[in-house]
Amino acid sequence: MRTLYIDTEFTQLSPARRLISLALVDAAGAEFYVELNDGWELADCSAFVVEIVLPQLDLPRHGRSRAEAGPALHAFLAGLGELEVVGDALVWDWPLLLELLGPLGLPDNVRDCRQVDDPFAALPEEAIPHHALRDARLLRDLCEGVGG
Repeated sequence: MRTLYIDTEFTQLSPARRLISLALVDAAGAEFYVELNDGWELADCSAFVVEIVLPQLDLPRHGRSRAEAGPALHAFLAGLGELEVVGDALVWDWPLLLELLGPLGLPDNVRDCRQVDDPFAALPEEAIPHHALRDARLLRDLCEGVGG
């Protein structure tokens, strides 16, 4: 079974959060990354998100509407065979993935999601990019033992 590592960035660390970006990566190099250009506003964002997360976005390159991103995410997942999604913050990330998929829901080949203990805990704060794609790659590398 294939493992995809997930990370998201969102407006604030609260139940009222709105998805800004989502990344899924695997050990073989498959990647899905999207930055949403709708469904959230600057006024929704915490000071941390405004200072650290938003300056890293490249909406002209990676931006899609929610209406475009959901089907693209579904197609990406469906094209990978049997898989599980692994994350270090699934309580935050998993509901946002499901919300983005919307009425399409999870493809049948997604068998499970699994929480891993915080692999970032041993890293200094400045080593964590707070960018969904870079964080998902880092999570993958830490969990797969790459570079260690």
